[in-house]
Amino acid sequence: MRDLVILLVLAALAWAAFARAWLGVVALAVVGFLHPQGYAGGFMREFPAYQAMFAATCAGALRQAWFEKWRPRLARDWRVGVFGLLWAWFAVTTWQGINPWAAWPKLLEVAKILPPLVLMWLLIDSREKLGLLLAGIGLSVAAAAVKGGTWALMTGFHDRVYGPPGSQFEGNNEFAVAVVMAIPLLVLWLREMREAASKWALRAVIALCYASALTSWSRGGLLSLAVVTVLLAWSGRGKLAAAAAIAAGGVLVLAAFPQEWLGRMATLAAPQSEGSAASRLEIWRIGLAFIAEHPVFGGGFEGWIYASLATGGLRDWHNAYIEIAAEHGLPGLALWLALIVGSMLSLGRSARGPGGRADACVMLRASLAGYASGAMFLGIAYWDLAYWLVAAAGLMRAMPAGGPAGRLSAPDREAWGIPGDTPAAAVSKKLTVGSAAESVRQASH
Repeated sequence: MRDLVILLVLAALAWAAFARAWLGVVALAVVGFLHPQGYAGGFMREFPAYQAMFAATCAGALRQAWFEKWRPRLARDWRVGVFGLLWAWFAVTTWQGINPWAAWPKLLEVAKILPPLVLMWLLIDSREKLGLLLAGIGLSVAAAAVKGGTWALMTGFHDRVYGPPGSQFEGNNEFAVAVVMAIPLLVLWLREMREAASKWALRAVIALCYASALTSWSRGGLLSLAVVTVLLAWSGRGKLAAAAAIAAGGVLVLAAFPQEWLGRMATLAAPQSEGSAASRLEIWRIGLAFIAEHPVFGGGFEGWIYASLATGGLRDWHNAYIEIAAEHGLPGLALWLALIVGSMLSLGRSARGPGGRADACVMLRASLAGYASGAMFLGIAYWDLAYWLVAAAGLMRAMPAGGPAGRLSAPDREAWGIPGDTPAAAVSKKLTVGSAAESVRQASH
């Protein structure tokens, strides 16, 4: 029965993608980050849902170009060029890699990140569409977090919470960082909501996301959560109220969470006192030594297999910065940092500029800050989620500052119920992320 429900949901998303290609980008995010087939128990468990949704979106884009005379335009942003340079450098370091039998398959796997981003740059051409996409990403991760947070409350925070089976963040540590990255996207949606009941429901979802991230028992997740929470509190109007809420939350955690959890988190102050934390320090030392020996090309994808032979082999670098530098050298690290850190800096500048984009820029920056802090303790350099948010930051910057909604096509304006002669500024005022769900319903007809 569960497999049939998943199949029907995927079929509905595929039809929406074919009817409105930009909705296919949202559907790709939902399928990619919710990973619904991981919850199947039968024929749908091995179904290539993401590939099928990508094909439906491409078909929708072709239909739109043929019948609606749509002409694709790639968003103009410096990140597009940096993406191309980084992936070209990945190919060079793979060619020079010390572990070619594993490096080439890994390169093909990482290369699959780019095609959906190209669709995103082509099809998401208004802030309203981008807002719906960000809400879809946040809710897709939050769906699993709500399940995990509810379980955490039921078990008194004793059991660890894990992500969707088969997803990139299936593990408890990875899931914690993914949930932390989703929280600012949910807060962005919350700030644009108008209905009181919906706002309270979304507040409950955000609270369960906090519970889920904490109950992952991830120390890196805790630090990432702390960074994002401070940024969210600083971005709001009531900073004193936010500080009081953070203090109250800290007291609640100390009172409600088990001593084993508190003891594990306490090792953050003294990593040498705990086995796994101390082993990470040793792994980082090996990685830094390898970078010093191979500063230009690194070891290529999966080079750690040979780099760590002296210590019996490693499973992970446990640090995305060392991972990138060890596998692709300092040039690869520079390009990767240009995407992550450069996007955070540009979002900060855009938040201070005109055009009513402050909230979206601040929340995107907070999500990327959560990733950047979590990446200090996890080998998550090739996460789809991070690159989707970087691409979203590029779209936010590339859209005109006074009403990118004016670029909505005629069919999309009809789906949103907007007269064709409505000025762009009025379009921006009329539409919010909170009304996006209604547009999905209308666009599917």
